[in-house]
Amino acid sequence: MPDRPPVFNDREDAVLTDVVGALIESERALAELEAARVLQFAAAMRVALHRREHRPRAVQEREMALRSIAAEIGVALRWNDRTVQRRLGEALQLVDDFPATLRALAEARISARHAAVIRDIGAELADPSVRAEFERRVVERAATDTVVGTRAFARALVEELHSVSITDRFANAQQQRRVWIDDAVDGMARLGVLDGATKIRAMYDRLTRQAREIRAVARSAELDDTGPDAVHDRRTIDHVRADLLCDLVLTGRPVIDPTIDALPGGLGAIRAHVSVVVPALTAVGASDGGAEVDGLSPIDADTARRLLADCPAWERLVTHPITGAVLAVDRYRPSPALRRFVRARDVHCRFPGCRQPARRCDLDHTHDHARGGPTARSNLACLCKRHHTLKTETPWTAQQLLDGTIEWTSPLGRSVTDRPERYVAFVPVPDPPPF
Repeated sequence: MPDRPPVFNDREDAVLTDVVGALIESERALAELEAARVLQFAAAMRVALHRREHRPRAVQEREMALRSIAAEIGVALRWNDRTVQRRLGEALQLVDDFPATLRALAEARISARHAAVIRDIGAELADPSVRAEFERRVVERAATDTVVGTRAFARALVEELHSVSITDRFANAQQQRRVWIDDAVDGMARLGVLDGATKIRAMYDRLTRQAREIRAVARSAELDDTGPDAVHDRRTIDHVRADLLCDLVLTGRPVIDPTIDALPGGLGAIRAHVSVVVPALTAVGASDGGAEVDGLSPIDADTARRLLADCPAWERLVTHPITGAVLAVDRYRPSPALRRFVRARDVHCRFPGCRQPARRCDLDHTHDHARGGPTARSNLACLCKRHHTLKTETPWTAQQLLDGTIEWTSPLGRSVTDRPERYVAFVPVPDPPPF
């Protein structure tokens, strides 16, 4: 006689039924809120565009109106202002060019991710009537399909409706090729590349075939691992592909080098640079924490110590034992002391939410030098080009305190404080008792 199902399965099914129902309601509420937020972002974008129209001067001055509004919202929401600026443009595009999608989002028939797919792919269709037909058909599909399925359907539909051939569109799309980086967790990061599909797939194929050959050598060695030169490679093919790509980028050189006559050693002589902070206890092996790269990502202690050992010159940061603020900087190979100090203290751009590494930033006089501001560590701060220009060309103001804290004030009077990085202050541990 078959066993009867446990009684608790009925209770679990009831819990799951409630959970699924609650998730459906949450998804509905999120869609409605996202539609409202799109309208708010679009309204802010219209204000920015109106202000740009009334600044018929240099392009940079007109751009400052949008940057200032994006920074105002970014400070209020604790978002990066570049992200806000992108969202402003996307919101206005959705409102003006995809009204049916916005209605479906507000009615919770589709999610925000579905709406983003429709906007991003449908933006290729310039004719409003064609775009409306595309939108009608994709919204209908999105209401009953996943985001991935909707994306595939939308791409196929664009090919059907597009008035321009893929050859002409590719010529324009090539102007968007780029490389970017995203930080992950546990000391990892992602490197993204956008380029022609043929080149990208060819790169992946070459990496894959190289990785398979390496794995074949490893498998052959595993069959006879008694020799002194036996190879024990336990990496997966994904691991090998990633290692190969890093080796090729970090140690290789371009086939065509236009700088060979102007740059000593050409492009092959250029080496990668990163800024790494390693606490003293981690450096000597007494701890495994606290190391960071570019002030953005934690890295493992072994990597930090290896970089420290191979570095031809490094800076010592003396920090306050309680607050962790940088008090002094010295270096075995001298360079301008003040510049070193400010970059070591700031780590990255000092505009709220910006993490552009200090080595890529300008040293800005918080109180303008032309108006009497001293060239002193209490009046210098690292600002990336974007936020240096924002401070100079818009009503955003900054005031720096003696400890390096900067108090920013937006054009609407909103205040936000950006404090310099605080490094971990280690407390000496007494020797253990002799027993």
